[in-house]
Amino acid sequence: MAASKTQGPVVRMEEDRDGSCSAVEDVGYGDSKDCILEPLSLPESPGGTTTLEGSPSVPCIFCEEHFPVAEQDKLLKHMIIEHKIVIADIKLVADFQRYILYWRKRFTEQPITDFCSVIRINSTAPFEEQENYFLLCDVLPEDRILREELQKQRLKEILEQQQQERNDTNFHGICMFCNEEFLGNRSVILNHMAREHAFNIGLPDNIVNCNEFLCTLQKKLDNLQCLYCEKTFRDKNTLKDHMRKKQHRKINPKNREYDRFYVINYLELGKSWEEVQLEDDRELLDHQEDDWSDWEEHPASAVCLFCEKQAETIEKLYVHMEDAHEFDLLKIKSELGLNFYQQVKLVNFIRRQVHQCRCYGCHVKFKSKADLRTHMEETKHTSLLPDRKTWDQLEYYFPTYENDTLLCTLSDSESDLTVQEQNENVPIISEDASKLYALKQSSILNQLLLQECLKN
Repeated sequence: MAASKTQGPVVRMEEDRDGSCSAVEDVGYGDSKDCILEPLSLPESPGGTTTLEGSPSVPCIFCEEHFPVAEQDKLLKHMIIEHKIVIADIKLVADFQRYILYWRKRFTEQPITDFCSVIRINSTAPFEEQENYFLLCDVLPEDRILREELQKQRLKEILEQQQQERNDTNFHGICMFCNEEFLGNRSVILNHMAREHAFNIGLPDNIVNCNEFLCTLQKKLDNLQCLYCEKTFRDKNTLKDHMRKKQHRKINPKNREYDRFYVINYLELGKSWEEVQLEDDRELLDHQEDDWSDWEEHPASAVCLFCEKQAETIEKLYVHMEDAHEFDLLKIKSELGLNFYQQVKLVNFIRRQVHQCRCYGCHVKFKSKADLRTHMEETKHTSLLPDRKTWDQLEYYFPTYENDTLLCTLSDSESDLTVQEQNENVPIISEDASKLYALKQSSILNQLLLQECLKN
């Protein structure tokens, strides 16, 4: 088959019949039907375009061809090639099916040139080789109003669905990490995954179509795919270790597949959550001239290893743990000579044992943290640490709680020890006494004694 002649694209403005200007583009590709707009594939079954039985379909604006809603790209390609009409910014249309049906009706009432700008290709070629394409976009007030109304209707439907899910008490779901079953409201399983597995996909009130969302995430895990980096692994254990060690127990914010499950993405026409958030940040920048001189930063509170007590400074927390639980972390650090990483392991080890309601002194497990705390205080097991090999393991490099502020305050320096402790731990290095005579002859004390004698 001979290749068609091509020319470089040229864009210019031409005057329409009503005196207005429209963009005219000289594409110069010869016969438009020779253009390949996407990879081709041979048909798997005879016949033309078919629609699955029972699936919603969308008709072409000009003919009787129908395409499944999920295959709107095929319909757009059909309209470009067969009818030479281009719809701009189709991703900003909230309801594609209603949009097409509206314009299908309108085009039967008035000529297409009343609504669309004309794009002429090959305008420098002979007249018989020239073709006109029609651009339908929101520059047309009617199109803009239609898009806004569809957006409002879609938002109304989403808010109604969200309210229904808020009030639904018949929700049934299984945790994708521990297989625990939950009944009642959707917030129960979402809060459980955030609290117990550090997997937070957002507040329940910000999510819509929760069942579909959880099924989408579960399907990815069943396919051994990480939810954050979206890499695929050979087995489930490898995937679990990867997500835990890399802290990938979260979804990929750049994956547009998840946008439809968050209400914020329906609030403004054509704006994603990132764009809405960026506008909020700009508003903050615009008010930088406000006086912040009286603003005081509140330090992040660190939480006790054994109870829910929080302290604004690490010094207060150390005092609390020593007074209330007879646990002196600084003393343990000094006696065992722990470096920063060993301190991290020890803290994460204790956190995990307390979280599991297990005494690390006698290995007895209790029903609640309150029972464990009572036992450890009565038996003085808070200071009864197991052998170093028990907690000095690689697995305890990873925090039990992602927001554990105590880990950020640990230090290698000796500045947090008392003066007495520092003096007690100062090493004394003796001089080499094997050459005592030579040492006496070269000692600086000889010069000092000589000077003293001369003065006297």
